[in-house]
Amino acid sequence: MVENTSRRVPVDTSEAHWPHLFEPFRNMAASVANYFSPSADAASGMEDYEINMELPGVSADDIDVSLNDHVLTVKGEKKSSREEKTKTYYFSERSYGAFQRSFRLPGDVNTDQIEAAFVDGVLTLSLPKTGGAAQAQKKIRVQTGLD
Repeated sequence: MVENTSRRVPVDTSEAHWPHLFEPFRNMAASVANYFSPSADAASGMEDYEINMELPGVSADDIDVSLNDHVLTVKGEKKSSREEKTKTYYFSERSYGAFQRSFRLPGDVNTDQIEAAFVDGVLTLSLPKTGGAAQAQKKIRVQTGLD
């Protein structure tokens, strides 16, 4: 006679015992965001604003810069491949994907004179200021129901 002995073994699925299983999922979203969202920095000078974007491996022909309703959008696609062949092995690696970054421009940008330059994998956007007098700051009185 075969005896059926089933026993329950408690399984702890907390991250303390299984961190190696959950780690790839935790970092996956950040990795995808970093790949599809190129690094950028912005600066303001006396006469213009400047935005620099790192786009390594991207061709100038694959970059599209557009302006719509005072929002500057940079779109593009990264296409790269590498192939190695030797007597003992063959290796091929490809990376590609689309990216897009948008920037709401300050009101004092002269949108007719925006320029873009792409050198050594860095896109530089020059955004000249309008040159008009800066608007004076004005305090607005907040009214209450008692006024």
